[in-house]
Amino acid sequence: MLDRPREEWDGRARRAVRSDVPTVLRSGPYRFYFYSSDRYEPPHVHVSREANEAKFWLDPVRLAWSRGFSATELRKIEAIVAENVQEFMKAWNAFFSR
Repeated sequence: MLDRPREEWDGRARRAVRSDVPTVLRSGPYRFYFYSSDRYEPPHVHVSREANEAKFWLDPVRLAWSRGFSATELRKIEAIVAENVQEFMKAWNAFFSR
């Protein structure tokens, strides 16, 4: 289910979260989401924790890019993506009406 928060705590200050950036999953310290402008790219999910970000393709699950996460943490995040890939695909297709 898509969560569209109006505000979130980023560890430093409360900030607005744009409604065109739906949160698909929260797992521990991670927020998984996508941007509405991503419509023409292959299905993928973004993940953030504090100032760190990464993007994972969904089919097959693989890292597209990362900024700030360690290799160990990226392996952990990739496992979360793999465990939830069907939910991410369902949310992607529903949001973009595919």
